[in-house]
Amino acid sequence: MTQKLDRREFFRRAAVLGGGALMAPGLVGLSACSHATNGLRRTPGYGPLVRSAEVPELWIPRGFRARKLSTTKAPSLVNPSLTVKYGVDGMSAFPGADGSVRLVRNHEVSDNVTVARLLGPGERAYDRKAGGGTSTLQLRQAPDGAVALEQEFISLSGTHTNCAGGRTPWGTWITCEETTVGPARGFEQPHGYCFEVAASANGEVQPVPLKAMGRFVHEAVAVDPATSIVYLTEDITYDATVPAGRAAGFYRFVPATPGDLRTGRLQMLSIVDRPNYMTFRGQQPGATYRTGWVDIPDPDPAGAEANSSAVFQQGWARGGAAFQRLEGCFAADGSIYFNSTSGGDAGAGQVWRYRPGRGDAGELTLVFESPSRDVLDSPDNLCVSPRGGLVICEDGLGVQFLRGLTPDGEIFDVVHTDGPSAETAGACFSPNGRTLFFNIQGGTNATTSANMQGGTYALWGPWEKGAL
Repeated sequence: MTQKLDRREFFRRAAVLGGGALMAPGLVGLSACSHATNGLRRTPGYGPLVRSAEVPELWIPRGFRARKLSTTKAPSLVNPSLTVKYGVDGMSAFPGADGSVRLVRNHEVSDNVTVARLLGPGERAYDRKAGGGTSTLQLRQAPDGAVALEQEFISLSGTHTNCAGGRTPWGTWITCEETTVGPARGFEQPHGYCFEVAASANGEVQPVPLKAMGRFVHEAVAVDPATSIVYLTEDITYDATVPAGRAAGFYRFVPATPGDLRTGRLQMLSIVDRPNYMTFRGQQPGATYRTGWVDIPDPDPAGAEANSSAVFQQGWARGGAAFQRLEGCFAADGSIYFNSTSGGDAGAGQVWRYRPGRGDAGELTLVFESPSRDVLDSPDNLCVSPRGGLVICEDGLGVQFLRGLTPDGEIFDVVHTDGPSAETAGACFSPNGRTLFFNIQGGTNATTSANMQGGTYALWGPWEKGAL
């Protein structure tokens, strides 16, 4: 590409040149960037953003409404005895009883044991010295999408650095720890696991670390509804100085019994005939590779606290592929989509699609690689709307956005905040598709949270006028 394109122009051109054969909702137009030409029509999406009259820290499309449901480091609006924990991140929406909506939300609390202890252990804390976990919000939804908060409570406690996760087809949320700290750092328990939280729970669930799913720096998961296989991402930065290998792996967990995540096989993706393939440099959009899976003999290695790459290195030794900081992950149209937040030659991000085949066979395709942070900067959480559009949470350095992407590859702004470094996360739609929920993370520890208050928001309006 010989000329620098701004973000909207890049995606506008990609949309027109994507043609009519869609690889998946919203993503095919991204791969057309290398064929961009001049003089193509612009599509405005939902139009320019205006400051919300009800939530002034947000800019939203004209004709939409927003509501702040919960504020971190402040008493709950419906449960004054609960001070909402900070670090709100991954989240999903579930149908509740009597037509209500339930949100299960992560808290990426990353404080050390001294600070975390001051937050107070939960009733069923996995580790009384760890301050992370999940909370559940119950909402009542009006026909137009407006919501009102009814309940807010802790649903998992004593875990650490709960970043992202994913929903299951059987009505639970899998929350993932993005760390492998443990007793050597003063904690009571080892960390680095996935935990399952029932959306229907009315209080704290009993924490059960799903050790067969691996102890590593977890990020997100996506469950294939056809097979119950769980796909997992790992948020690790490539380090060439580590002889045994240090990078992110893309994993799958094959449960011994569908729907039961306590036992099964953990495996890492490999590229056929290309052992130890580096996916995050020297790629071309549309590049496709035949894939297989290599077993991880010890998903819960004893040395994981001292070596957070102990699981990755087992897969790497067997020829597994290396990625750069894998984060958002979701299932759609018989495929698993995931992003590499800092992958690509520009380090600005990649979007990959994995399509399962029979047995261990599959196909990996690079859908998009950002050529510049001016085009797309550090994509993080992802979700697909009921109408087939894609919502992308950016985790860059400037003002943070929620961006929409049409099935034809046209990108547009959905929300932005007033200032920089207010990471957006947890985007998800209500079961009926009328309301978009999302988080502004705020700080993830006591030091940053003192000046960075986060919260959970709802946005509703005339979605039918656009792709979302």
